[in-house]
Amino acid sequence: MTDTFALAIHGGAGTIRRDSMTPEAEAQYHAGLRDSLRAGHAVLAAGGTAIDAVTAAVMSLEDNPLFNAGRGAVFTRAGVQEMDAAVMRGEDRAAGAVAGIMGPRNPVQAARAVMERSEHVLLVGEGALEFCRAQGVTFAPEEYFYTERRWQTLKDELARQASAAADTRDDEAKHGTVGAVARDRFGNVAAATSTGGMTAKLPGRVGDSPVFGAGTWAENETCAISATGHGEYFIRWAAAHDIASRMRYRGDTLEVAAETVVEELGKIGGSGGLIAIDAAGRVSLPFNSSGMYRGTIAADGVAWTGIHREALQKG
Repeated sequence: MTDTFALAIHGGAGTIRRDSMTPEAEAQYHAGLRDSLRAGHAVLAAGGTAIDAVTAAVMSLEDNPLFNAGRGAVFTRAGVQEMDAAVMRGEDRAAGAVAGIMGPRNPVQAARAVMERSEHVLLVGEGALEFCRAQGVTFAPEEYFYTERRWQTLKDELARQASAAADTRDDEAKHGTVGAVARDRFGNVAAATSTGGMTAKLPGRVGDSPVFGAGTWAENETCAISATGHGEYFIRWAAAHDIASRMRYRGDTLEVAAETVVEELGKIGGSGGLIAIDAAGRVSLPFNSSGMYRGTIAADGVAWTGIHREALQKG
């Protein structure tokens, strides 16, 4: 056991354009990111595990309607919310995920239940909900998850599609996810990711967040990763696993591997980014989109957050 621990979070690569971001909104996003960082840091500072820290950090973001997960999830084309989430533990690659669910107040807790209380890795739809009810996962009523902002975004997107107008939306209107990665005092890493998916997605669509090796990954030998962006590309290119493989087989550093993969995704249309942490607690936060809500915190307890391409600011 050492004094070295660190945590990184993201609130999605789908950010509001800089020229549309009001000072008030910017302050709210930074505050939400800091709240998440402090929730995870409190776990690590008390000697808690990386998996508990990333769960706490993601729950904070799921509870905040600013972010596309849990309470702030976007709507499908059919006007419902379908959420995905995943957790993975680095020391033994234990993993759990849920997809296409609506009801658990914190989808990351549902994923955690799959990992810890079932023999499976991924549960979907009604079967996942039945399992969560049986395991005592906390549910919330449908109105808890509704936000007028997300509903209006759906209506705007359906109208745009009906008119065949060009897609001029900013990244914030297209996609968003939340996630956390951590390295604890015991040298273990973990990752957690949660999302409402893409606005106006087809019902039943599953993105990269609950797909291990694509949007979520953790192994002590290399790194832990949580991705955000156009999930279909992250799945097709096995983005998270590719980063770990570059570290394992080529000897790339975390920074080189993560930045290279995100750059390559951008070249073929995969807009987004990711957060990653290695076995030594070094962090990388690359993205190829206009911005990514993100933050880091280490043992000193100082929170650093950013939104667009500016340097992280001290909280």
